[in-house]
Amino acid sequence: MKTQADSNSHILYRITTAFVIIFILISCEPFTATAPGTNPSQTSLITQSAPSVSLEIFQSEYLNPLDTPRTYIEDSCIYLINRWNQLNAKPGTVVMIIMFNEAILYDFGMIMEQLHNQGFKAINTQQFLTFMERNGKIPSRSVLIIQDNSHSAEDFDRKFREYWDLWKWPVVNGWVSEPNTPETLWRENADMENEGWVDHQAQGVIPGTFLSDDSSKTVISRELKGSISAFAEQYGKNPLAIIWPGGGFGVRPAQAARQLGYQLGFTSNSRGPVMYNWVPLADEIDPARPTYIPEGIIKDPLMTLPRYSQDQVLDAIDQARVTGNMAAEFAKKNRAAEFEYYEAVCEPIYGRMPTP
Repeated sequence: MKTQADSNSHILYRITTAFVIIFILISCEPFTATAPGTNPSQTSLITQSAPSVSLEIFQSEYLNPLDTPRTYIEDSCIYLINRWNQLNAKPGTVVMIIMFNEAILYDFGMIMEQLHNQGFKAINTQQFLTFMERNGKIPSRSVLIIQDNSHSAEDFDRKFREYWDLWKWPVVNGWVSEPNTPETLWRENADMENEGWVDHQAQGVIPGTFLSDDSSKTVISRELKGSISAFAEQYGKNPLAIIWPGGGFGVRPAQAARQLGYQLGFTSNSRGPVMYNWVPLADEIDPARPTYIPEGIIKDPLMTLPRYSQDQVLDAIDQARVTGNMAAEFAKKNRAAEFEYYEAVCEPIYGRMPTP
């Protein structure tokens, strides 16, 4: 009896050991996340049925050959959800970003009239950021008007006040937070900020600074942190955007800006309008435009956004409008393919395409 019992115990021990080994091996298998309600075989079928091609990107015939549209939303499913949500901006919504930087603005009155006549409406930085990050609703033809460098209330009243009174068009000011700025100038700009029609954003601290990858940590910190500290003290807010001083930027300045909480960066490169998940940039220097710094190496389109210079706007308004119309037609044509892609790739993870 004892021999039989020992034999049975030995068999039981071997079986138990085998189960333990199997359990350990299973536990060491890579974990594959599946959507709620799916099993591994369903996930395999999902992968097999996924479209073999990626989503198409709209191309504009008006862009310079060296300027190509870049996307920045990494999750294509989130992009499609935001793109087709009926509560968001319509496909084809386009934004012109304009920089004014002269004491006497080039054809200023005509620019404003033409923008208005062609259906454009001005937005502020927060509206622009919401649109670029998640396709938040803005007018289908929008313009972000940026006046570079610090200015007095008298200057803003003379140039921009009537358009606020007539059309409720705000203006963005690239404010240079100079240490010796008169208190009266701070105060009158804070009053306009509080009134809601002048939206101040950072443009560094010391006039004439040009940031690049050759800039020291001290200079980069001074221009970026210095603006944040000044804005907190004088405007009671953190700047959302850095308007790169002198148009200069680089990998290190852009990374530092991100780490400090800046969410947008504006260059002085005139590459075209922008749309949700669509920013025209370049990877190399164009001999025909040698002052334009290539932005592709930064790999962060929202920190290297293009702006039209004031002397280019009148020729570009119609092109921007047509670009938006063509992008809307492109979206309409590709809607079925994009929904098919979403159904195969995204629906098992995110559920059906959200509808209001």
